[in-house]
Amino acid sequence: MPATHRARATLHLKRVYEPAAAGDGFRILTDRLWPRGLSKEKARVDLWAKEVAPSTELRKWFNHDVALWPEFVKRYHTELKNNPALGDLTAELGKHKTVTLLFGAKDEEHNQAVVLLEYIKRHA
Repeated sequence: MPATHRARATLHLKRVYEPAAAGDGFRILTDRLWPRGLSKEKARVDLWAKEVAPSTELRKWFNHDVALWPEFVKRYHTELKNNPALGDLTAELGKHKTVTLLFGAKDEEHNQAVVLLEYIKRHA
């Protein structure tokens, strides 16, 4: 996926099941639940930011149904706007030159990491 430039960090998106690479930089898992069948050693996650993931209720409602995507984006934006953990995450992003936001979903275009990245680009 394309990189995005912030003031101090270049942000990437990547499926957590893909092998870690040197170019990933600081790796942040953005899922609320740990990815099924993946060991912590293999995942090579530097930070698990489950506090900024969609709420359990929103995650279950969306259930990766692409037809619900536009409404999911709106609802997740509302959650992010009111989430104090987002400030901690953006502060962490500023400490690194390269950051990869990791997600477990098979759909690389319709998942919370995509929304989170876009939200950070617009609001951080």
